[in-house]
Formats: sequence, structure tokens, C-alpha cells
Amino acid sequence: MNYKDFYSKSIQFPKEFWSEQAQQLKWFENPTTILSKDYNDYPLWFADGELNICYLAIDKHIEDGFGDQIAMIFDSPVTQTVKKYTYNEVKSEVSKLAGGLLSLGLKTGNTAIIYMPMIPQAAFAMLACARIGVTHSVVFGGFAPHELAIRIDDCKPKAIITASSGIEIDRVIAYKPMVDEAIALAEHKPKKVVVFNRKLGARVPFKKYDVDYDALVYGSEETDCVSLKSTHPLYILYTSGTTGKPKGIVRDTGGYATALKFSMQYIYGVNEGEVFWAASDVGWVVGHSFIVYGPLINRNTTIIFEGKPIKTPDASTFWRVIAEHKVNVMFTAPTAIRAIKKEDPNGEFIKKHDLSSLKTQFLAGERCDIATLEWYQQHIPIPAIDHWWQTESGWPMISNMMGVEYLPIKPGSAGKAVSGYDIRIFNENGDELSPNEEGYVVIKLPLPPGTLLDLWNDNERFKSGYLNKFPGYYFSGDGGYKDEDDYIFITGRVDDVINVAGHRLSTAEMEEIVASHHAVAECAVIGINDELKGQIPLALVVTKSGEAIEHFQLEHEVVQLVRAQIGAVASLRNVIIIQRLPKTRSGKILRKLLRSIVDGENFQIPSTIDDVAIIDEVKEDFQKYKIGSFK
Repeated sequence: MNYKDFYSKSIQFPKEFWSEQAQQLKWFENPTTILSKDYNDYPLWFADGELNICYLAIDKHIEDGFGDQIAMIFDSPVTQTVKKYTYNEVKSEVSKLAGGLLSLGLKTGNTAIIYMPMIPQAAFAMLACARIGVTHSVVFGGFAPHELAIRIDDCKPKAIITASSGIEIDRVIAYKPMVDEAIALAEHKPKKVVVFNRKLGARVPFKKYDVDYDALVYGSEETDCVSLKSTHPLYILYTSGTTGKPKGIVRDTGGYATALKFSMQYIYGVNEGEVFWAASDVGWVVGHSFIVYGPLINRNTTIIFEGKPIKTPDASTFWRVIAEHKVNVMFTAPTAIRAIKKEDPNGEFIKKHDLSSLKTQFLAGERCDIATLEWYQQHIPIPAIDHWWQTESGWPMISNMMGVEYLPIKPGSAGKAVSGYDIRIFNENGDELSPNEEGYVVIKLPLPPGTLLDLWNDNERFKSGYLNKFPGYYFSGDGGYKDEDDYIFITGRVDDVINVAGHRLSTAEMEEIVASHHAVAECAVIGINDELKGQIPLALVVTKSGEAIEHFQLEHEVVQLVRAQIGAVASLRNVIIIQRLPKTRSGKILRKLLRSIVDGENFQIPSTIDDVAIIDEVKEDFQKYKIGSFK
């Protein structure tokens, strides 16, 4: 099998290709209508098929004789806990929780919010909802009550499933008071709140609507999976929108299950029975697709990790988990590798662990700079695969397809288009561009199975955001280019391109150059207002631990690097050293927030920010260097 033929078949004969992939699953009613369209003239997959994703993730493997295989490993360095669950044990817990939810009045077609830390019960709750056809919306644990209230009012859950607390390196975060405050703020009032008490000392105020998780599970009978239409909404997952109001991405069941099984086999190259670890959170799309549903459908052992790449207890944690649990394929964000690199630049911790089980390292979530990729491969000489996808797509769109053919890696590129995605590069007028010309990244319809169905209760926004700009194509919101070999380079969100005296320049390209400096652990380049040129770039740099380089020397060397590789037109003059970059909890750098601060504009603190205190730190740094509006 080779990539070129495999990919071409998916584009030329999409119905036949995806019909074949759907047959990898056990359907309750096999689909006969493979590809049809909805009222938006938008593709629907397997519309008349019926199945249940919880059945595929658990019951099917038990029926096939794998009930005693380990399904999940909970590894929590913050609580010093490791616990393993077989498929039989997961089924018992999930089917009883599903029975408990039925007893509370939830039924197929209802919605439920899951607001939990990275613990097995979060996955159990997702699977229990899927088992009985309740559409779940996982909200990242620790989101502020205001943000939770917005999501309550949008998806109107009949119940909220939560835990007493999350736990960070240095503190316990009480969840229940935040849930109560969110319900008080929301117009819609959920009927029940199911609370899993972790007994970590967090305050758990009791309300009339509360139900104890353990009592509910152990007092309930096991319940079977219900048969659901392929197009039944499995979940709503909110992602940040430009208006400030989050967008509720709606995912189907049958197309998604097909795409996830396909991803595990052909993109990640994971065999049934192997150990797969996505070091993310169930609150993000990676957690939905590749901590819970994807690995379990593929009969893999999945790892639920409650910790950080550093400081739990140190930068060796990832390597300890890989060695201890014999991880075969791992997925994390480049920002996690950069954090480890900053703490352990010479890879001393790596040498202390047996990583021989690890076949492949996947990276996504933010563009992987070449310096990080090279550092990883220097210390762990296995394929390190940068790949690109979105909450909207639900599974990878650009990648090296490790289960098909391992293609040469081009640093800076996320690889080639994945089967099913006909990716083009357009200019503003919708004309396709030649190789190496940068433009808008778009995908010709129909999108393959598993991608977004719609936005929850907001079809007009769905059409205006994704379909109207280039009719017949999905607009990704990202910029990029293809080279002469069809490798695709993503240069960042379209609004991360800056206009310097009429020249459109990619801040991502500049970041690549800045990150290549030996003293730089991580960086961000943003465009700031300039009276003369409209915008000029500003580099914000976090230096590696133990680096003693003077600011003026670093600034001079970085400016020279950018001039040498882009030219004087880049107009990069200022480099400032900061302690840390503001990021979302999933590791994305908040460049828009940085631009607003430095330009003195009004801004809303994003709900996804990891630590609000960092804003004051950044302001102090801008003041110290007399940058932008702080001159």
C-alpha cells in the first residue's frame, strides 16, 4: 500500500472508500445511504445506519474475548495514584452510571454537561451518556462559573456531572462551588448535579439538586446500549469564537466512529492491543477523539494522565509514564516538549528511562517549530510527526499517515493531506494558487466522515464562518501553502499575518527563526501598531533555564537572524525577554491578547487562559522595555 494511491482513491471515489472503512465497525443497522446532503447542501454520512459508539468502545471487545485486557490506565503524579481498569471493569462502571442517569430522568435526545478533572470518571461519564443517547458537552474542568453558565444556557443540559475538585501542582481547586455559582448565573436550571467526591479536602456544598456519584452507580442496574442513528449528535464541544461567544461544534456518531477507527489504524499506525497516550485533557477535542473514543474503539489501552510535563514532580514525568506503561505511540502539544526542553535542555532525564516501547511521537495543537522537532529527534531518534487538525474536523487533516506509508519529514510542514481531505490554497478571490504561494487553506466539499455537523443552535454562524466565504469549500481560517511535492505548510491563523508597509509577512515564519536561537526556549512574534509602517513585528522570548545571555546581545543576534533569512523588510527591531507566555489551558499562545495589551486596546480575558496573573506580568515587561503603548 502506498500513500499516493490510497489518498487518490479517497478523493476520486469517496462513497466507495468510506463505505469500505465503515465496514470495519459493527453496526446495529448497516448503512445503505453512504453519502447524502442536509438542508445546507452539506454532506451527511451513513444517514440510515444505526450503531452505538459506547458499544464499539467497550461491549464489542468483551464479546470478542478481550474483557480482561487493560482498557484504561489512570496515572496521576499529582495524587501519586496509578490505577488500571480492564474492559470488563469499565463496562460495569459505565453501564451502571448509564442506568443511574436513566433513573434521574435523562433519556435519548437530552443533553448533559460534564465538568470534571482528568480522572477516569470523566471518561466513564462520556461513555455512559453515549450509551443511552444523551448528547454530552464536556466543559474543561476549572473554567470560570461565567463561562460554564454561558454553556449551560446554550446547550440546556438536564444534568451536570462533576467532581468535588481538580488538583494542580500546589493547590486543590474546588469544582462544586463553581458549578453552583454557574447554575445561579444561568437562566436554564439543570434538574440534577451528579457529584463524584474525590475526598481531597475540597469544599462540597450540598444543594437539593445534588446526587452522589458513587451512590448512583452502586445503586443502579447495568443498562444496555441503545441503537442510535448515525447522524445522532454524540457531543457538543465549545471552541472559542471571534465574537467572544463560544461556538458549539456538533459531532455525529457513525461518521465519527468510522473516522476514529481509520485514524488509529492509518494515521497513528497503532495496532489493536497496543498502548496509546494522548497527553491532553478530555475537555479538548484531542481528549474526545484520542483519549476516550478513538483508542477504545481500536481496542487500545489508553492513558488518562493527571499532571503536567514539568513540576509533577519534574521534567522526567513524560518519560517515566512511557517507560512504566510501555507506551507505543504518544501524542502531545509542541508546547509540552518546549517546556521539557527549557527545564532539561541536555535531555538528562531522557537517558534515565527505557523508551524502547515508543514507536512514534505525534505533535499537534500549535505549529511545531523546527528547533523543537530537532531537539526531540536528537534525544529520542524515532519519527516525530507534526500534524494539523481542528476542533471542527475532529481528527487529523494533514499528517504523515504512519499506517499507510512513512514519507520523508520536511521540518516546518505538517505533512500531506490525509485521505478524504481535498486541501487547496486559495487567494482572496477564490483562485487556486501555485506551489509555494501563501493563501487561505480550504477543503473541497464533501468533507470526509467525522467532521462537524453544524453549530449547536446557530446554523447561520456555521454557514457564515465555514461555508460562505468560498462556496463549495470549507474555510479553515488558517493560512498556508503547498510546495511542489504537495507537502502543506500551515503558517497560522489568517489574522496572524501582519502587514508591514504593504508587505504581508507571516509571524509564524519569524517565530521559526527566533526559536532557532540557542538561548530561546519558546517565543511568540506579534504585530503591533506603528504610525509609519502600519504594523511592525515584536518578538517575545522565554530563555532556557540557566541561560545568562544579556538582553542587548540576544536582541542583536535575533534581529540579525531574521534579517538574514527574511530580509530588512521584516522590520523586526525589538526583542523582549519575559518570564512566561500567556497560554490557553491546552497550550496555545494567546497572541491576540498580547497584541491588545501592547497596543493599549480594550480586551476581554479569554475564558481559556491558563493563569490570569500572567497578564500583569506581561504588562510589567512591556513597561520595563517601554514597548508599544507603555512607552
